[in-house]
Amino acid sequence: MLILLPPSEGKTPAKTGNPANLSELSFPELTSARQEVARALASVSSQEDALTQLGVGASLHQEVRRNTRLAGEPAAPAHSIYTGVLFDALGYHGMTAAQKRKADSAVVVVSGLWGAVGFADRIPAYRLSMSVGLPGLGKLASFWKPKLAAALLAYTEGQLLVDCRSSTYAAAWVPDPERTVAVNVFTERDGVRKVVSHFAKHTRGELARHLLTRRGMAPETPEQLRRAAAEKWNVELISGTARKAHALNIILTD
Repeated sequence: MLILLPPSEGKTPAKTGNPANLSELSFPELTSARQEVARALASVSSQEDALTQLGVGASLHQEVRRNTRLAGEPAAPAHSIYTGVLFDALGYHGMTAAQKRKADSAVVVVSGLWGAVGFADRIPAYRLSMSVGLPGLGKLASFWKPKLAAALLAYTEGQLLVDCRSSTYAAAWVPDPERTVAVNVFTERDGVRKVVSHFAKHTRGELARHLLTRRGMAPETPEQLRRAAAEKWNVELISGTARKAHALNIILTD
């Protein structure tokens, strides 16, 4: 089983430590593409209209400035850099040593800057969404799509993919639908279902934690995933097609 996550928009910078070595990240075949994106990001981030080009507000000026010096910034494991609702709910730092090892091997974060990284990969904090277009590269989802398809094909072969990505990051790589289960979260009241992004992030993080910390074998099929999720939530599994992944719908009630 592999769990696909989006990055958090906000990051917690490492206070100390050596800079990242891009060749040591998971999926080293992406190194040259990562360097291309990093150079384009640094260039954009040094311009007067950087905030507009990156689609962020004035309060994030210092984070954007950090993009210009990523090669020298301290790096830390991705599970420490990525923070926010989903990652707080996943609760990596409260896991046992064995659970952390499982998370390090099972979690893949799809990123606008790195393409994809493992949970233990050392990276600096940065500011870049997959929805951004960079000069010379275009929209990042389109830039990364063929590269991720090539890099992740062998790595994910035979694995059940629990896809907790948002639509922005899901656009960057479409895995084999037969082995993929997209996780959706709804609230239901009086028989009416609604999608709410905040609860979706939190619940996806809780699901990831449950799958990484529960006793027993990790799910290997969509049905086994449904049964594992049903240990904590009201769920339904929608079978996929040749082109569309399976869907695990988690229904939260008021």
